[in-house]
Amino acid sequence: MTVKDFDSFLQELPKCEHHVHLEGTLSPELLIELSKRNRITLPEDHPSTPGLLHQRYANFADLQDFLDHYYVGMSVLVHKADFEDLAWNYFVQAKQDGVHHAEVFFDPQAHIDRGIDLADVVMGITYARHRAEKELGITTKLIMCFLRHLPVEAALDVLHLAKPHIYDGHISGMGLDSSELGRPPSMFEEVYETARNLGVNLNFTAHAGEEGDHTYVDEALHHLKVDRIDHGVRSVDSDATLRTLAASNKLLTVCPMSNLKLRVFDSISQVPLRKLLDAGVPFSINSDDPAYFGGYCLDNYRAVHEHFGFDVPTWCKIAENGIMGSWTTDERKMELLDKLQHVRLKYMHL
Repeated sequence: MTVKDFDSFLQELPKCEHHVHLEGTLSPELLIELSKRNRITLPEDHPSTPGLLHQRYANFADLQDFLDHYYVGMSVLVHKADFEDLAWNYFVQAKQDGVHHAEVFFDPQAHIDRGIDLADVVMGITYARHRAEKELGITTKLIMCFLRHLPVEAALDVLHLAKPHIYDGHISGMGLDSSELGRPPSMFEEVYETARNLGVNLNFTAHAGEEGDHTYVDEALHHLKVDRIDHGVRSVDSDATLRTLAASNKLLTVCPMSNLKLRVFDSISQVPLRKLLDAGVPFSINSDDPAYFGGYCLDNYRAVHEHFGFDVPTWCKIAENGIMGSWTTDERKMELLDKLQHVRLKYMHL
């Protein structure tokens, strides 16, 4: 079946998105609007219109090239309302894509280092999250990521600063992102252990096995004791790592269009989804930084189908793994599994 044959099915699948950076959902249109609203002067060589930005984003040389633009872009985020607008725009798009549950990342260090009050960041996002649940029916979690290119001590400092928002339940997970090479997960073991000892029921994840090899995944599992792995596509280079992931039922949050844009793979067909399925390693499909990579959640589903042509049972298994790997309540998981069964029965003839 073609993407066209499957399009309604893919749209209606109840999706859970686990790997999306809110700062990476800053569309060129909103970026330019906020730069004007907040009177932010962008660098001279920065594209000055949404159209030019879209063109530039289509040609990243590598992860660092993307990150250079990413950090410039977030400079326009200044006030609580900016963060609310940012998150709300993402949730509206997620609703259109058939996302029912979203666990979103944010990078507090990238904001407080600019003099932005962490409370403004968290509460702006929180207002949008509450509105998304009320108006769109999307349940959400907020995950605070540590920037691994900064010193470990800086991560400990921001963890201390975030404690009030952790204790009040606005932040419910910890992650580790930014440039991977040379910054293995084990460097941040003390940070994760400190967070684990806060006496709060937090969940833990980490970017690993995107730029770095499978040993970064192994370190995230053994040193950080994460509940899941973000990206993790280099796991397939080690049978032992695959066996560990399958035995522990650790979810990988795979981002196919991101992998293509950042030249992790030359084609989406090279993303090792079949090998993960064959090895019994659960994964979800996610958009990562969709404003920069040209594709939101449903776009990634469509791209995967175009290259892999999964049948209805396989897609339903992928959706089920995403539901079961979510950090939400058992009651919410059962609601989503019921929705999935309805879609499965509706489209089982394909």
